[in-house]
Amino acid sequence: MRKQPVIVMAVLTVVLFSSWVSAQGEPRIRNGQAIYEEHCFRCHGLTGKGDGPDANALLVPPANFQTMRSRAKTDFELLTIIAYGVAFSPMHGWRGRLTDDEILEVINYIRTIAPFNPAL
Repeated sequence: MRKQPVIVMAVLTVVLFSSWVSAQGEPRIRNGQAIYEEHCFRCHGLTGKGDGPDANALLVPPANFQTMRSRAKTDFELLTIIAYGVAFSPMHGWRGRLTDDEILEVINYIRTIAPFNPAL
């Protein structure tokens, strides 16, 4: 008889905690989107296809996040590229201009427009 209240409390705890966790991700994605739109979209485009308004002026085209190659990159690879840039390309490093949390928020946003797919 006493197991029922314990089970009910456990289920309520899981439901409330999962709601809280999902609510924590939403502001980060919105903040990541704002950072992306401020610093990234001019080259990478609003949908991450590498077709931003400044893309045509670049000798090395910006990454298209929609390609399988880009989608197969791990979060660590994206963090490294965003933080330190890509040699011999216009993609400069953002470490020092963006905090580590802001870079992670941008990565979270990129994953919403181009989800991770390790199939490559």
